[in-house]
Parts: sequence; C-alpha cells; structure tokens
Amino acid sequence: MYTSISRALTASGAVVGLTLLGAGVASAHVTVDAPGAAQGGYTVATFKVPTESNTASTTKLTVAVPNLKSIRTEPMAGWSEKIDRNDKGEAVSVTWAVEPGNAGVAPGQFQRFVLSLGPLPKQEKLSFPATQTYSDGKVVEWNQPENSDGSEPEHPAPALSLGEAKGDADDHSIAGAGKDADAGTDTTARWLGGIGLALGALGAALGLGSVIRGRRS
Repeated sequence: MYTSISRALTASGAVVGLTLLGAGVASAHVTVDAPGAAQGGYTVATFKVPTESNTASTTKLTVAVPNLKSIRTEPMAGWSEKIDRNDKGEAVSVTWAVEPGNAGVAPGQFQRFVLSLGPLPKQEKLSFPATQTYSDGKVVEWNQPENSDGSEPEHPAPALSLGEAKGDADDHSIAGAGKDADAGTDTTARWLGGIGLALGALGAALGLGSVIRGRRS
C-alpha cells in the first residue's frame, strides 16, 4: 500500500511539474493586452516582451500592425521608435531599438512597449506578428497563428480579441442626452438664481421701509 501511495505521489508531482513548466514557457511568449478594445475604435495596446535567452539581451522589437491610420508610441528612455507606413500613409509596423548606452532587456527580465492605435479593423480577432532581436544576433519570429486544434504553436503571434463595434447613432444619442441634461440644469439654475435675487431685493426694500418708519416715529 505504501508503495502504491508513493507511486501516486510521484506521478502527481510529475504532472504538476510539467504543468508549471508549460505555464512558464507560455508566459515567456510575446503577448499583447488592450482592455476594452473594440472593432472600429481606438485603444492603447501594451506588448509584453520577455527575454528568453540565458546569455543575451533583447535589443530590438518590430511589431506589424494592420494598416492603421493613427498610431502613436509612448516615449521610452534608452529606446528609439520608428513607424513604417505604406504609400497611403497608413502605419504597417513599429520598431523599437536600443540606443547607445542601453544594454537592452537582460535575461530574466521583460519590457513593456505601448502603442495608441486605431481605428481598429472590424474583425473578431487581430494579430500583431512580432520580431524579437537579441544582442547575440539571434532573431525570433512571433508570427504563428493558432493551430487548427486550438492548441498554441511554438511561436504564437500576439493577438487581441476585439469587442463588437459601437454604433455612432448610440454615441450621438448619449451625447445629445447629456447636452439636454446640461441645458435643463442650466435653465433651472437661472430660475433659482432669479428667484433668489428677487427675494433679496424684496428683503432689502422691507428693511429700508422699517428703518424709515423707525426714524419718523
């Protein structure tokens, strides 16, 4: 019985170890996060880039974007940013590279690269193929789509799931309601202000009358 329990514990430990190892490998991928990103809208996307090498640092990152009209980078000390555009002026990729004096993202570390972009295409999922370059010259392409069976490939492309597009009519109606509410509040405030001034003037007149009557008496 003791032998059976030992074997069971050993097997369980091996499963847990493999699970944790798999989670560690998955977490080391280049990923993108943009809470609330919706089709046709604008968002702020954060790319998390870990250094998987044990001996070299990450010194450059290039992210492909789907022909966007508006894109802005967040300033990063020690890094240069370059936006490449097509003949229509649409952004097609962004590259960050270390500047002199910056050693890059060292082994065991990660760096966040932030973009403000839009309007996003009207599709449920958006992919951002990325290229990670190391100080020893090694290049890793994060560009593989999800496998047909739903499993994750070795080098998956960073991807976002986009919410449904927000209708302009709804936005306009909400904005209109806000303006009407503001107008109503402003009108009420004016009426109350006018009443207050009238009561103040009446009070002053009554007080003046009392003073005059007091002097005559």
